[in-house]
Amino acid sequence: MRAVHLSSDRLQHAAPITHVAFRPDGRRLATSSYDGTVLVWDVEGRSRPTPVARLHHRRLVNASAWNPRDPEILATASADKTVAVWRIGADGAVGTISTLARHTDDINSVAWLPDGERLICVSEDGRATMWDGLTGRFLASVASHAAHCMMVSANSKGQVATVGEDGMVAVFSPDDDTRRATKLYESSVEGCEWSPDGDTLAVARDDGHVDLLTAALDVVVSAEVSSSAVRSVAWIDDETFVAGAYDGALHFIDRSGAVIGRHSDDRAWPRSVGAARGVVAVGSFWSTPHLLDARTREPAHPPSEPTHGPNAIAVHGQDVFVGCDSGLVVRLPVAVIRRGDDVDPGAVEVLSTGGSPVLSLAYRDTGLFAGTYSGEVLHFADGDSRRIGVGAPVPSLVAHGSGVLAGTYNGELVHVGGGPHLVELSRVEGHGGSVKSLATFADGDIVSGATDRTVAIGDHERRGPLWEHGNLVNSVATLDHWVASASRDHTVKAGRVTRDPRGQWVASDIRTFLGPDESVKAVALIGDPAAPVVLGGSYDFKVYAWHVAAHGAAEDRLSGRVVFDFDQAVSCMARVDERRALVAGWDGRLVLVEASPDGRVAVVGELSLPKLIVASTRGAAVRS
Repeated sequence: MRAVHLSSDRLQHAAPITHVAFRPDGRRLATSSYDGTVLVWDVEGRSRPTPVARLHHRRLVNASAWNPRDPEILATASADKTVAVWRIGADGAVGTISTLARHTDDINSVAWLPDGERLICVSEDGRATMWDGLTGRFLASVASHAAHCMMVSANSKGQVATVGEDGMVAVFSPDDDTRRATKLYESSVEGCEWSPDGDTLAVARDDGHVDLLTAALDVVVSAEVSSSAVRSVAWIDDETFVAGAYDGALHFIDRSGAVIGRHSDDRAWPRSVGAARGVVAVGSFWSTPHLLDARTREPAHPPSEPTHGPNAIAVHGQDVFVGCDSGLVVRLPVAVIRRGDDVDPGAVEVLSTGGSPVLSLAYRDTGLFAGTYSGEVLHFADGDSRRIGVGAPVPSLVAHGSGVLAGTYNGELVHVGGGPHLVELSRVEGHGGSVKSLATFADGDIVSGATDRTVAIGDHERRGPLWEHGNLVNSVATLDHWVASASRDHTVKAGRVTRDPRGQWVASDIRTFLGPDESVKAVALIGDPAAPVVLGGSYDFKVYAWHVAAHGAAEDRLSGRVVFDFDQAVSCMARVDERRALVAGWDGRLVLVEASPDGRVAVVGELSLPKLIVASTRGAAVRS
């Protein structure tokens, strides 16, 4: 397993912050990141947070937890399938205590039991396991979910709660197996935390609610917080808590379920929240944590510098548009990528959405459209921009009819018209999960892939399934009569899609390609439409190529050939023309991949997007 390598000259993150954790005394804060590191910050006295230590994993870090008895001990959980336990001295000196390395999948969350010795770890494989955190010894499997186990919290009484994508909440005591309760929701539950007194469990639901539960999992209060998923919750004191939702906001709520305040900032990523000593911390798309005053709900120390990880690519002729975590969209000619980092800044244009990360892009004759994390669709045209809210993050966009079709985190397909004023033309439920990717097909129909594991086809109102994956679908692509999809189940599928005698779309000649032993994030089709090349980009940092027709040995068709290796996961890709595709990695690099007529696939250009943005915006106005 290769390690993430994102360069940073200073003690700050080079990618978005996935998790925040205050030490129990509130004097230090640990922030975890996609860059494979954990930074420990001195936040005492509410002066500007000062970084004191950096800890490294091989892959992104999902969470951390401070030891309740020894303030120098921190456990960190990573997608490299390990939990590391560290000692961090008052002077920032770092030592390793143990590494818990028997896990079979990414670790999503960790929690110490009150004894300060035992540690509960929860994983993508659905299991909750208990370890001696100080010696690294495995103790027991203590719970199991039918899907990814997402969060664990332990209270001062030794009771443990776990929640998962299967909608199950489980409460148990490792010291008394008879004290076990479960509750099942219809929606995914991905966040939980016990109240300071240990009597009440707050759970964050994917349907926009937060429930307060007893230890027996009886509902005390159910608060409707957001029209989008609630993903995190943290208690400020025994009477108030804060919930982070995928509407981009922090919601402040009292024990009665009344929402008493709200804070929204495009730089914040409410995937994780924490609270201590009157301060609220929230994850960030930027390089430093976002801290608020819990009483006034005003920023105490906002993030200082953006990160420019690419999330989306759109192509118009020989121009490429790349959307970033910083809310910027970069337009550049394909020829610039061939020349590499020696770029004339005048050949590049930088547009701004106003700060919210750009998750999707689409181009049509009226101009560029962008979908954002804050749940807006923007239209850039005639030197100006217009926007409309659609109620949830927009991970996918495609030109359709008189405007664009937006696929939302809530599973809806929203048809937005691109006239003088953006107008919502229609809204339907497209999938039973987040619509991760959209691609145009024949006769004006659309192919979609979603977290409900399905690939579907049709217009924006009437759709039918093509095939299913074993896990969520990250990306879909089309070329002529071919459709390809990339999934978290570690595979890429490609099939020929045609109409049957009744006029219905049907898939045939479906092939399954195996490459990495990790989630495949992006897919593209290039080359001869009669026998295309399938490109897949993975969380193992590599770009793979498979030939639909037989080129080379059978094992090459099965496992693919590695075309390029980034220093972080592949984030997105898009076909530029019949034989070329642009691929972006979260290390900020863009590479141009070309399939030659004889079937060879090679990288023919490369450049650094962050360097390009810095060079292009130095002293220049950014258009919004």
